[in-house]
Amino acid sequence: MIKKILHFLFFCLLLATNAAIANFEENIATGQAKYSQSSIVQNTNFLPVEKAFQLTAETQDKHLILNWYIASGYYLYRDRFNFFSLDHRPLNIRPHYEAGQSIYDDYYEKNLEVYYHQTRILIPLKDLPQKIVIESQGCADAGLCYPPRRQTIFLDSDKPAPLITEAAQQKFSTSNEVAQDRLSALPLMLMLAFLGGLILNLMPCVFPILSIKAMSLSSLSTNPNGKYLHGLAYTAGIIISFIAIGALLIILRSAGAGIGWGFQLQSPVFIGLLIYLFVLMGLNFSGWLTLGSAPMSWGQKTTEGNNLISSFMTGLLATLVASPCTAPFMGTALGFALTQPIWTALSTFIFLGLGMAFPILLITCLPSLSKKLPRPGAWMDHFKQFLAFPLYLTSVWLLWVLGRQTNSDTLSAVVCGVVLMLFAIWLLKIYKTRIIGLVAIAAFLSAFLLLFWDKQGMNSQNDAWRPYSADALNMLIKNQNAVFVNLSADWCITCLVNEKLVLNSKSFLASLESQNVIYMRGDWTSYDPEITKLLNNQNRSGVPLYLFYPSGETTPIILPQILTVSSVIDAFSTKIR
Repeated sequence: MIKKILHFLFFCLLLATNAAIANFEENIATGQAKYSQSSIVQNTNFLPVEKAFQLTAETQDKHLILNWYIASGYYLYRDRFNFFSLDHRPLNIRPHYEAGQSIYDDYYEKNLEVYYHQTRILIPLKDLPQKIVIESQGCADAGLCYPPRRQTIFLDSDKPAPLITEAAQQKFSTSNEVAQDRLSALPLMLMLAFLGGLILNLMPCVFPILSIKAMSLSSLSTNPNGKYLHGLAYTAGIIISFIAIGALLIILRSAGAGIGWGFQLQSPVFIGLLIYLFVLMGLNFSGWLTLGSAPMSWGQKTTEGNNLISSFMTGLLATLVASPCTAPFMGTALGFALTQPIWTALSTFIFLGLGMAFPILLITCLPSLSKKLPRPGAWMDHFKQFLAFPLYLTSVWLLWVLGRQTNSDTLSAVVCGVVLMLFAIWLLKIYKTRIIGLVAIAAFLSAFLLLFWDKQGMNSQNDAWRPYSADALNMLIKNQNAVFVNLSADWCITCLVNEKLVLNSKSFLASLESQNVIYMRGDWTSYDPEITKLLNNQNRSGVPLYLFYPSGETTPIILPQILTVSSVIDAFSTKIR
């Protein structure tokens, strides 16, 4: 039954690809192809180019001034402005452009400078002939891009203003012409998607999975003609994953989200999960993670077994671990896909998956090729252990990405989550009781909850404090102010706990305001001579140190190193005499 289902599933995937192309051709034949990035465009009435982009010209202060008035929802590209003579030779001039707005262009896959509403261009008259041709190109936010437009400008000193005419009859492409252009680009884009998926296998996050799967197939105890079913299952897992990602991407973009490939990596929680996954995979490859018959070993069994389900799950896993990577050719193909109708877009994702699955599919479908794989032996264990290191390096890279997105506190929380998982694995390896199993599950759940760590972090400080300096403190004391001084460091655990539980609490902040106390904080994470001097004056050699100077007093009250809200509030009350 499984064999028949896999045959049917793979057949449906091929039909889906053919249906995408057939659907595209049918749109051309009927003239109903949509020139859009989303379904919003389907009911949009676009302005004629002369109304969307209106040009007037004037001469002033020895300059030709070109004033562009741009309709709402439309824009002009800065780098599409070109200037020619009537014989189509480029003019050697240096126009002065206004600053535009930077937007990300999906097709060109880069930020481009554009103009909304209006802009103007200044050109020295001495550089211009009497007749010039200006080329421009603009688009609508809803998805339509007009072809380049050329206008002729006649400079006549006897007339009050330059005369502007169209250099040629202008019209934007019909849906039939647009669809024809797309059809000619579709085969190239599908080929680029296939090549991008193929190269994706060489990425450090995917190559270990591919290698282990190839080695497992070489030791598979089945006839060569039956191995291709595993290749089909692996391919189905990859393609279904890519279709799901592509469909989600298209749906979110249609809803107005400005996202692209890898959008899931903009979520710190998703990156944290990937870090956990790569660490666990690395431990498994290193031979340090073997959970036996424990319930948590289900994922390991489903990807390392010799049945068709394990091949399918390996395909899903390969797609998941490939999500942080972008191979050459992928960007162009995906940029094209995200500006197309849904079936054309999904066909690009299908070919991306086919390219990624192709090596395993080729090995399993050609028995002669599978026979050339290295024979199983002790070397496989060593090679598998070697492949763990690219996974560890990928985890380090993802940690760096997470740190760039958030802060050191979130980074520390995820590292703590990794430690909790290692602790749970250690427990399961030496004790196999139900209670230990529950403790291990609790450790894994705690690691998961740490992914939702407060993005502000433990070191987040309220706006109530001022940075410490000896001069500022002396001035506040001289002015009869009550001052609370907190000397701490990021590497001081006690300091962090006190700040999190007490000094960032609502009661503490309310007490500062009600008692009119000024809060100063000195950061001793790096050496600071002024803080060191204050510590020495109080006969202390390190942090934390909490000092309260009542109003009019130069001798501080030293608070205990472990703070409570009540102890701090009680100290503040001593300023009232």
